[in-house]
Amino acid sequence: MDAINIQDRSGEKNLVLRRAVVAVFLVFLMCAALLWRMFFLQVVEHDIYVTKSTANRVQVQPIAPTRGLIYDRNGHLLAENLPSHRLSLVLERVDDLDATLAELRKYVSISDREEERFRERAERYRRPYEPIELKDSLTEEEIARIAVNNYFLKGVEVDANLIRRYPYGSTFSHVLGYVGKINEAELKTLDPGLYAGTNQIGKVGVEKTYELDLLGTPGYRTVEINARGRILRTLDKVAPVPGADLKLYLDLGLQQKAEQLLEGQRGAIVAMDPKTGGILALASSPSFDPNLFVTGISSEVYSKLRDSRDVPFLNRTTRGLYPPASTVKPFLGLGALKYNVVTWNTKILNPGYWDLPTDLTSGRTRWRDWTWRYGKKPEWIDLNKAIVQSVDTYFYEVAYNMKLEAMHDTLASFGFGADTTLDVYNVAGGINPTREWKKERQGFSWFAGDSVNMGIGQGYLLASPLQVTAALTAIVNDGQWKTPRLEMSSNRDLQSVDTPFVPPPLDLPKEDFEKMKKALEEVMHGRTGTGRSTGWDAPFKMAGKTGTAQVYTYAEDELYDSDEVRERLRDHAWFTGFAPFEDPQIVVTVLVENGEHSSAMARMARAMFEYWLLPSTQATAKE
Repeated sequence: MDAINIQDRSGEKNLVLRRAVVAVFLVFLMCAALLWRMFFLQVVEHDIYVTKSTANRVQVQPIAPTRGLIYDRNGHLLAENLPSHRLSLVLERVDDLDATLAELRKYVSISDREEERFRERAERYRRPYEPIELKDSLTEEEIARIAVNNYFLKGVEVDANLIRRYPYGSTFSHVLGYVGKINEAELKTLDPGLYAGTNQIGKVGVEKTYELDLLGTPGYRTVEINARGRILRTLDKVAPVPGADLKLYLDLGLQQKAEQLLEGQRGAIVAMDPKTGGILALASSPSFDPNLFVTGISSEVYSKLRDSRDVPFLNRTTRGLYPPASTVKPFLGLGALKYNVVTWNTKILNPGYWDLPTDLTSGRTRWRDWTWRYGKKPEWIDLNKAIVQSVDTYFYEVAYNMKLEAMHDTLASFGFGADTTLDVYNVAGGINPTREWKKERQGFSWFAGDSVNMGIGQGYLLASPLQVTAALTAIVNDGQWKTPRLEMSSNRDLQSVDTPFVPPPLDLPKEDFEKMKKALEEVMHGRTGTGRSTGWDAPFKMAGKTGTAQVYTYAEDELYDSDEVRERLRDHAWFTGFAPFEDPQIVVTVLVENGEHSSAMARMARAMFEYWLLPSTQATAKE
């Protein structure tokens, strides 16, 4: 039987050839796809991956500017920057945040509050690879522990920074204010570029008013890093611009003197240069240490300060509003001259009381004169004597005849009811009432009795010690307004301050202002002046006005008895004055809550005068 050949070599050859062609085609397609992908990645998306690569290798890091320094008029440093070290984490390089925090606790003391704030910051918007602060003010021992274990702490950084310090603590707390951590509400409104690398901001006081000037401009540096985030080299650097340095009119010694005089009392002392409007002292008591707020105050300490009955956070020089009492009489006296209500020779009989016509109000009809004593005979009083002896009866009559509108306009000319400062933070405007104001606030019409009360600085009229000081400065300058200000000079042009409000002038002859100043001089040195016990042996002539502001209302025929009145219901005591009389160099206002005796305030003001005017007094104080 012949053999049969079952192999189809030609068919098999064709099959192999077809398969080879298909395989080559598939390989070609794969190579083409690979080449296309390589082309796409290296050419089409070249810029994208270069950027990503650079981001892993190169970083742009902000450099915080040095905050500007604050000096007093003599160059004493009031706010400085001290070197410190802070612990931060770069979340993008932290594999396990909870584990890292637990590991850090072995080397650094981290409170629950610090961790809570860290997690809050981590939730906020930030730049990629931007360090988030965990703890500030590391000790040298803590820095050493982290350095030794740095290799195992991925994403952990310790960097040097500057923190604010106020070397005189509570002495300038109300005027300088303080800086603190930027909170979430502030973060939403801040320019992120301007605050790059900065985690603190001025909260109150001069620090807040001049924030944009003190802050400076941040710089940047471009650095190359390795896989663990360590800096290998600096590729480029733009240096930051430091903040502006400020020199203030404040005088360290005078401020400390005011603080000493107020110790243990609730009150305020303001001193001003009448030639420039520069504020020499702005002391409020009680006070607090602003350094507590720089790195974050504990809730316990903050609550204690906030809930204190003495309200240490209240700046009584600018935010404390009180009836100005008899300190307002010189201003209303000048207003009465302007509106032709009286002349310097107009006399009013003082029988010890003043009666309001009964058909004008159904309320109180008789007002007593505080100077009246049993057995004293009625006497005729002119404007000069009314100022020297602070005769209420005279000003009851003046206020009744002037009417509210004239009194309001007069006081507005002296800055009452408005913030007239250039750069003092958060000044209260006070209350210079109008008929509309009372109707809106109290729901009642303005009565003649309200005007009578206002005539002696009581009732609805409220002013701060700074306002009274600025008003008296206007009298010292014969009606010319001097805007109260803190900034004396700077090493660069400033941008933070707006144009201040300037009160309308009181159009009176210079002679009237000179006579009023003479009357204020008699208050201190005249035989019957209310401040004569303070001025009689002074080494220079001074001028001023005492005042006692009623805190609570007592019956028409009731006499004030200090022993029967609780301490916080006793009268507030005022004094405002200037010295020396011939060429005034300083204006001082003293206010003590529930201080009762304005003569004591006059003695405090004299101590301020002597410190400022007598070099020997300053030398003794420094010793």
